[in-house]
Amino acid sequence: MAQAAVPHSQPAPISIPVRELLPWAVFAGVLALILIYFVGAEQGATSLISGNLVHEFVHDGRHLLGFPCH
Repeated sequence: MAQAAVPHSQPAPISIPVRELLPWAVFAGVLALILIYFVGAEQGATSLISGNLVHEFVHDGRHLLGFPCH
């Protein structure tokens, strides 16, 4: 008895259009810049929010990432 040939299907690669990815990439970039500002520069003369609340909130993260603050 002969065996029948079984066709093998190959998965097609998924294409991600740049037009759909670009807004999310811009959003992530802006969010990263805001986060870097608050962790790295939100104190003293460049402070947007008065007081030490933001500085104290990100203080340990600032040292962990290598930003000096003292």
